[in-house]
Amino acid sequence: MADKVNIALIGAGHWGKNLARVFYELGVLKTICESSEEIRKRKSAKYPGITTTSSFADVLASPDIHAVVIATPAELHYSMAKKSLLADKHVYVEKPLAMTAQEGEELVQLAEQQGKALFVGHILQYHSAVQTIKKMLHEGELGKLQYIYSNRLNLGKIRREENILWSFAPHDISVILSLVGEEPIEVTATGTNILHPKIADTTITNMRFSSGVGAHIFVSWLHPFKEQKLVIIGDRKMVVFDDTAPVDKKLMLYPHQISWQNGIPVPEKKEGAAIDLTQTWEEPLNKEGRAFIDAINGKPALTDGAEGLRVLKVLQRIQASMDNNSSPLKKKAYFIHDSSLIDENCEIGADTKIWHFSHILKNTRLGNNVNIGQNVVIGPDVVVGNNVKIQNNVSVYPGVTLEDNVFCGPSCVFTNVINPRSSIPRKYEILKTRVREGATLGANATILCGITIGKHAFIGAGSVVTQDVKDNALVFGNPAKFQGWMCDCGNRLDESLQCSECGKVLKTS
Repeated sequence: MADKVNIALIGAGHWGKNLARVFYELGVLKTICESSEEIRKRKSAKYPGITTTSSFADVLASPDIHAVVIATPAELHYSMAKKSLLADKHVYVEKPLAMTAQEGEELVQLAEQQGKALFVGHILQYHSAVQTIKKMLHEGELGKLQYIYSNRLNLGKIRREENILWSFAPHDISVILSLVGEEPIEVTATGTNILHPKIADTTITNMRFSSGVGAHIFVSWLHPFKEQKLVIIGDRKMVVFDDTAPVDKKLMLYPHQISWQNGIPVPEKKEGAAIDLTQTWEEPLNKEGRAFIDAINGKPALTDGAEGLRVLKVLQRIQASMDNNSSPLKKKAYFIHDSSLIDENCEIGADTKIWHFSHILKNTRLGNNVNIGQNVVIGPDVVVGNNVKIQNNVSVYPGVTLEDNVFCGPSCVFTNVINPRSSIPRKYEILKTRVREGATLGANATILCGITIGKHAFIGAGSVVTQDVKDNALVFGNPAKFQGWMCDCGNRLDESLQCSECGKVLKTS
């Protein structure tokens, strides 16, 4: 350790008590922040020399605290991590990093801006068994990776602030993504709500990767006994990680193979052999704690904020699939590709289609029959009307309103702040932009903020629009200038202002 680090633990309950022990043993635990007076008294007696408090604000205000470890309910992770980073503290967050991808992205960006470590508690990445499996895959002992499945089952701890997916599955997703080395191209999931009508107690997730690898995850907190198994299938060998087994039997290697005889696959079963981990064994939580301290001192971490964000994005895709599949009687009247993300409190109209790798941020309203192309970002707090078409690679930021029948060509650009600086927040200086009904924005057009594009106006490809555009006006160039008039039907008008296609005569003001 380059410098002495003082850590404050936020939450010393169910899992926090284990983090308290480890960071105390590592000699870096300075303070425990816990709302329960009873727990504070127990920790003071157990860990001489540490201070306890119920005030999170006091922890953040203390210059003696260099880092915080957040072990509170998941719904508090984002707000506490954000406040900690803004208070110039390094941050360790128990899984999951946050409850939405948008929140996770904000934390990753903020940590980078502040120059602070952001670390996520995906403990299996520090388990000797998982590290051994990675080594076996890297060295080719298992052959080509084909299939992974994970069971994480137990009776409790049953939560109400999050469902079983968000409580149990982050560990499995983290490991699977690291073993495959890519993000899934397809995610499907179902959940069963048993104890509470809106909280899933069991979930089954299937993932497919572009490399051909398949994976599934089964998690439940209503299982009669504890089971934590990870099975890795290669085309040469298979390995099973059973975390409930003794250290010398946690990892079993099976040299099973499938051979083809007369066009029929025939399994060749062989005796399994235990891989003894006792020589390399160290408590995973201790390894994880030391990894966080190393991250504070500038060393790259396996489970940094970027890794936590990748897991969070997959979690959100799984949740979206569950929401779509959970009730056959309530099928959604719109289409969302499973690679896209939809945040909370969004409204999506009937017959709307959202294609690959798009992200609809919170509190956004999409009308009926909207078509969203690939790699589109909309929101937060954006309103999009009916029959709008937004082509690939467009971002519609807060402050922008698209009325009915607007067409946004590929890679057209909206802005919402007139004088942005990376180091100066200007969220309260957003200027409103309105694109009126039926207007067309050509490919790669740039629309400066604070202006209005009139009804049925037509913006030429590559134009830079710096001022209001009249109804039915044709503008193009840099800066865009008035070039003539357009009919509502999209035909350019001559001096008579009568459309040669539909016969309509344009009346200009």
